[in-house]
Amino acid sequence: MDELRGNVLSILFKNEENGYTVFKIESERKEIIAVGTIPYVSENQNLLLKGEWILNAKFGKQFKVVECEEIVPSTASAIEKYLSSGVIYGIGPVTAKKIVSRFGDRTLEILDEDINKLNEIQGLGKKKIEIIMESYKSQRELKNIIMFFQAHMVTVSQCMKIYKKYGANSVVIVKQNPYVLCDEISGIGFKTSDKIAASLGIDKESSFRISSGIRYVINEYCANGNTFMPKDELLSRSSEVLDIKEETVEDCLNNEVIENKIMIEKVNGVDAVFAMPYYYCEIGITQRILKLAISNFNSLNIDVDYEIKLFEEGNNIKFAPSQKEAITGAMDNGIEIITGGPGTGKTTIIKCIIDIFEKCGLKVLLGAPTGRAAKRMSESTKREAKTIHRMLDMVIDDNEELMYGQSEGEPLDADVIIVDEASMIDIMLMNNLLKSIKMGTRLIVVGDVDQLPSVGPGNVLADLINANFTKVVRLNEIFRQGKESMIIVNAHKINNGEMPILNEKGKDFFFINGTNQEEMLRTVVELANIRLPKFNKSWNKLRDIQILTPTRKGSLGVTNLNEKLQAVLNPSNKNKKEKQLKNMIFRVGDKVMQTKNNYSINWTRIAGSGENEGTGVFNGDVGFIEDINVENRTMSVIFDEERKVIYDNINADELESAYAITIHKSQGSEFPVVIMPVFMGSPLLMNRNLLYTGITRAKELVVLVGDVKALSYMINNIKSIDRNSSLQWRINDIVSENVFSKE
Repeated sequence: MDELRGNVLSILFKNEENGYTVFKIESERKEIIAVGTIPYVSENQNLLLKGEWILNAKFGKQFKVVECEEIVPSTASAIEKYLSSGVIYGIGPVTAKKIVSRFGDRTLEILDEDINKLNEIQGLGKKKIEIIMESYKSQRELKNIIMFFQAHMVTVSQCMKIYKKYGANSVVIVKQNPYVLCDEISGIGFKTSDKIAASLGIDKESSFRISSGIRYVINEYCANGNTFMPKDELLSRSSEVLDIKEETVEDCLNNEVIENKIMIEKVNGVDAVFAMPYYYCEIGITQRILKLAISNFNSLNIDVDYEIKLFEEGNNIKFAPSQKEAITGAMDNGIEIITGGPGTGKTTIIKCIIDIFEKCGLKVLLGAPTGRAAKRMSESTKREAKTIHRMLDMVIDDNEELMYGQSEGEPLDADVIIVDEASMIDIMLMNNLLKSIKMGTRLIVVGDVDQLPSVGPGNVLADLINANFTKVVRLNEIFRQGKESMIIVNAHKINNGEMPILNEKGKDFFFINGTNQEEMLRTVVELANIRLPKFNKSWNKLRDIQILTPTRKGSLGVTNLNEKLQAVLNPSNKNKKEKQLKNMIFRVGDKVMQTKNNYSINWTRIAGSGENEGTGVFNGDVGFIEDINVENRTMSVIFDEERKVIYDNINADELESAYAITIHKSQGSEFPVVIMPVFMGSPLLMNRNLLYTGITRAKELVVLVGDVKALSYMINNIKSIDRNSSLQWRINDIVSENVFSKE
C-alpha cells in the first residue's frame, strides 16, 4: 500500500451514518483529495494514510484510504492549534487556549488519562465540561476501536458496524470471543474472526472456535443450495478448515446438538446435519403443505366444464386435455402444482382459473418471487400481482433483521393464492409464504421445474412434485402459437437432449460460429450495438437486447462484457455525469441491476398505477441511471420505467452494470432479444439446465454465439449440482407412516 502524510485542510463531504468522508489534505506542499470511511477525521488533523491511488473519471486522481492513523501534536502551540480546529465538540479557540494554558504540552495526556482535571480550569462551566468529556470519550472510544480492529485487517466500515453493535465494550467483547463477529456482524466471515482469534492467542481447540468453524462449513455448503450437509463430509471439511482432529470436531458437534444449535437426522440413510433455520423451514413447509392439501375448502357452485368451454370460445382457443386437467384440478384440490415449459399455456391456464374463481365470488391473490416476474404476471392477467416479499409485507427491524408483517395470526386475505415462477422460490421464502396462508385457502403453484433451481437453499418445486402428495399436472403439449416459434420448439428439444434447429430462414433462433473467445466477444458486442438494432429498428439496443452468460469471469464473463458493452452502448462524454464505485464506472444512462434484496430502501412512483411511494428493491431488478448528483453523491435509478430510487454511497454498492448478466440472475425475467455466448467452461456451469433457462428468457429472438461442440456438450451435460434437501423425504415419511390426520 502507498502512504501519505499530511494535514487535513477541509472536509468536503461526510456521511454521518457510515463515516464515509471526502477531504482535502496537504502533503509535501501539494493539495490532495482523499476518500474513505474515516468517521473521526476533522480539519487540522495530522494523519498518516495508507491506501492506493485511484483515477476518478469525474474528479481525477484521488487517494483511497484503507487505513488511517492520527499523528497527534506534541508541543503546546501545536496542541492549541489542533484543539482550536474543532476536532473535539465543545472546544473552540478560546477554550483551547484556556486548556493548553493550564496543562501545556501534557494536555492530550491529561485528556486521555484524567479528563476530570478540566474541572480545575476557571471559567469552564459544568455543562460545557460535560459536553467536552462526552465528545472526547466517544471519539476516543471509536478511534481506539478502529485502531484495534484495523490491526487485524478489519475495514473501517466494518469497525463502524462493530461499534454500533457493541459500543464502548467492542474490544472487550471481541477479545473474549472473536467469533461473535462472524455470527453477528454482516460482512465479517469466519476467516477474519479466526485471524483475530489467533493473534489474541485463542487456543485452536477452543469450543468457541470449533463451534464457529462448524457453522461456517455448513453455511458455505448450504450457500450452494443445500439445506443439510452429510455428517461425514462436515467432519472431514471442518477438520481440514480448523486443522484439528475429526474426533475433536465430533465432540463439539455433539454438544451443539445437545444445546439445540444444530440438528442431526437420518435422511434416506444419511446422517444429515442441519443449521437450525433450514431445519425449521423444512419442518414448517412439510406441516403446512400437508394441512393445506387435506384441509376443508369451499366447494364451487359452478359447472367448471361449461366455464372452460366459455373461456375457449371467448379467447378462440382449444385447451388440451392436460390443460383442462390443470384448470379442474385447481377447483378440486387444496394445493395444485402446474409445471411445464414455454408455450405449454401456463399463462392462459392461470387466466382461466382466475376467471372461474372470480365468477364464484372468491378473492384471488397473485404473486411471484421477483419484481420482473410479478410485473409479467400483472401484464398477462390484467390484474395486480405482487412479489411474494411485498405480499408478506417484509420489513427490516431495528436490528437490521428481516421480518414478515404477515404471520399465522394475521393470514393473507384471500380465498385463492396463485404463485408463478415457483422454481425460483427457496425454502425460506416458501416457509414464510405458507405460514401466512389460512387453512381452507387454495394454493396453486406454477413453474417450470426444468429451469435452474432457486439461488437460495432448497429445491422446493422439484421436491414438492417428486413427493407425489399434492395434485401435479405436467404440461407437455405446445400450443399452436408456440409451434411457430423456434425459441419454444428448440427449448423443448434441448430439454429432451436433442440438438436445436439452427438458422432456419425467417425464424427466431440463430447460431453464429466463433472460433475463439475474442472473436465471440467482438461478435456479441457488434450484434448488440449495430447488427440487431439495424435488423429490427423497433429494438432499443439498451432496453430490448440482453446479453446472458454462464459465468462472471473471463473474456465472456459478466465483468468484461459489461466493460466492453458500456464503452459502445453508453460511452463517456463531457455532458454525462458519472461516478466510480467498486472499480466500476457508473454513468447517466447506464443499465444497472440490484444485486441483493433491500427491503428498506425508498422508491417513488413516476409512472404507472398503484401506490405513489413505497419501500423495497429486489435482487435481479433492472433499471437505468437517470441522474448522478455530484454534490450529494447520490444516483437516481428508474426501475421498470415507473419507480425512482435514490442511492447514496451506502447502498450504491448493491448495484452493478447489467448490459450483460448471468443466466442465474435472469430467472423470472423476459427480454425481447437474448444474445448468449456458448463456450467450454466448468462442467458444473455448462449444462443443459443453464442453456434451457437462458434461451427461455427470450420472447422474440435468440442468438447463440460460439462453438457447436460446446453447444452439444451443454445439451448432453445433465450434471448440474445435486442439492441435498430433505423436504421430499419428510413429506413421504409422514404420509407413509399414516400419522397425519385431517383436522
